[in-house]
Amino acid sequence: MAIIGNLISRSLRIRKKFSLKLGTPRQYQLQVLHRLLFKAQDTQFGQHYDFEEILSSPQFISLYKERVPVHNYNKMHEEWWHKCLDGQPNVTWPGKVKYFALSSGTSESASKHIPVTRDMLKTVRKVGVKQLYSMANFNIPPRSFEKGILMLGGSTSLYDQGDYYEGDMSGIQAKNIPRWFRRFYKPGGKIAKKTNWEQRIKLIVRKAPQWDVGTVCGVPAWVQIVLEEIVKYHGVKNIHEIWPNLAVYIHGGVSFEPYRESFQRVLGKPITFIETYMASEGSFGFQARPGVKGIKLVLNAGIFFEFIPFNEENFDSEGEIKENPKAYMIHEVVEDVEYAVMLSTCAGAWRYIIGDVVKFTSVKEHEITIVGRTKQFLSLCGEHMSVDNMNKAIDTVQKKLGITVKEFTVAGFPYQNLFAHRWYIGTDDVDADPAKIRAIIDQTLSEVNDDYAVERTSALKEVFVEVLPNEVFIDYLRNKGKEGAMNKFPRVLKGDKLKDWEAFTTGKTVKP
Repeated sequence: MAIIGNLISRSLRIRKKFSLKLGTPRQYQLQVLHRLLFKAQDTQFGQHYDFEEILSSPQFISLYKERVPVHNYNKMHEEWWHKCLDGQPNVTWPGKVKYFALSSGTSESASKHIPVTRDMLKTVRKVGVKQLYSMANFNIPPRSFEKGILMLGGSTSLYDQGDYYEGDMSGIQAKNIPRWFRRFYKPGGKIAKKTNWEQRIKLIVRKAPQWDVGTVCGVPAWVQIVLEEIVKYHGVKNIHEIWPNLAVYIHGGVSFEPYRESFQRVLGKPITFIETYMASEGSFGFQARPGVKGIKLVLNAGIFFEFIPFNEENFDSEGEIKENPKAYMIHEVVEDVEYAVMLSTCAGAWRYIIGDVVKFTSVKEHEITIVGRTKQFLSLCGEHMSVDNMNKAIDTVQKKLGITVKEFTVAGFPYQNLFAHRWYIGTDDVDADPAKIRAIIDQTLSEVNDDYAVERTSALKEVFVEVLPNEVFIDYLRNKGKEGAMNKFPRVLKGDKLKDWEAFTTGKTVKP
């Protein structure tokens, strides 16, 4: 079988050598938008906004931006997508929607229903193939291409709602994987159908030695839990004693940096880490170059991107979009500016704010890094603290104190006529000292964020730290029915969610 891995690896490198760029990022994106408008012009949405007239204009991109308003999920659902749920065809995309991805993101309590069309599933597969080609850039052992791929996603047992099926996007994707891929896919169809996350994990843990896994995919927090459980159950020192050919971990959903230190401890030898950019709304890109912190956006696969500067001119203090924001195309962006991502897709999302905030690490390579969410920035008094800032602070804590922080969240609140932050740190290290953690967090944030440093001398009076067992975070997700591979703990808690969390954690603090 080793010859198969060598052939695949060689073919990828040959294809890379002879691949030619056919257009500029701007040209790719104009083609994508034109195709989207053309295909959707006879839908209810297309007729309402007269896509036919937009297409006939030499300046169709300007007319599209002028005529079609910006949508968040609530606006898209209330005006259009609810009709798809009622079984109406040709609402925002041709045909009836067969699948809906359930997503609450990390900031909403009620589940969102995101349409997943056949065209979107084709796009996801296309992006997956492009990522496979890009793996020729990495130093991956040829034998890895013939090994199993463990995908820790949602259940493939979708909920039948009569006119459509609903479930986790990863479960929808797994249910629609190509036939040729099934021989590589782990944990296999039978286990993947289990709707109970704990039962699924127990089966994966017990059957792990029966598989020869070369690649693992999934959200870091849950993948780490599974790998640790496998090591513990089978009484081995590390995961490579079970899967000696494990060479690649493909991750996404949240920043990997807070997990990197603890993740390394479950490994027996170095592996390649590759970041992807996926959501319920589609698959947008992947890390294409080794040693480079940046996700390369795929610009010719059914998704039209716009980027809105994430500032007070375009967003309010709660992260809600204001009217008539200035949006830029891929060729108009600049590096090191925070942008909210807006999409038009082959699933019938139109000028849709996805909620992610990114920075371009390379405009030339159209590579981005995700720095936060529009509703998960903390700025009570002008400190403008991003999730990226928070991740750097936690990473520094782990390195300086030698502890493992598996989860964390931050809240802001009024304090002594000014303001304060409270950090909830999830760790099972008994030596974790809240005072030391607080000092490192405060110092790191002051170094990486000038606004934070200024506010710490004025309006941001205090920073508090509470250390909790990591299990508290997992129990909270479980209590909310959000336990599972694609659920992520919110990095910022506000309003009712903060009150709910405070009530849940009362009396569970490890140290005062």
